[in-house]
Amino acid sequence: MEFEELYKSYWQKIFRLCMGYVNDYDIAQDIAQETFIIVWQKLHTFRNEASIGTWIFKIASNNCLRQIEKGKRFPKSELPIHITEEKEYSLEPQIQFLYKCIAELPETDRIIISLELEDVKQAEIAKIVGLSEANIRVKIHRIKEKLTLKFKENGQ
Repeated sequence: MEFEELYKSYWQKIFRLCMGYVNDYDIAQDIAQETFIIVWQKLHTFRNEASIGTWIFKIASNNCLRQIEKGKRFPKSELPIHITEEKEYSLEPQIQFLYKCIAELPETDRIIISLELEDVKQAEIAKIVGLSEANIRVKIHRIKEKLTLKFKENGQ
C-alpha cells in the first residue's frame, strides 16, 4: 500500500487515538504527524507480521506513551469545537465529556479504550499494548464500567 493511501485511510483514526490519550488538539496533531513521519520513514521495513493498521496503531501508541517518559503533563482542557481538518463539526457535549473522562484514565487504559473505540480487534489491541487478550477483555470491561459511572454521576 502506498504511503498516501495509508495516510488517507488512517489519519482520522490515529488522530482520534491521540486525542483520546492527550485531550489536547495541538498535541494530538503533533503526535499523529510524528506517527506518520515514522510510518513514511519505516514503511520499507514493514514485514506483514501483523496488519498494517496494527503496526501504525502500535507506532502511535508508543508515541503517546513516550510523551509520559518525556515528563510532559497534558492539560485536561475542554476539546476544541473543530476536531478535524477535513470536516468541521461541533462535538456533542456527551462526546466532549467522553474524551475528558478518557483523558483522566491511566495511560495504558487510555490507549486500550481509544483503540476499542476505533473498532480495533481485541487480539490486535493485545499485540499493540503487550498484554494478553484475556487481560484486554477484562480491562475494557472495567474501563467501560468506570466511564459509565462517570456519565451517571455527571447526569449524562
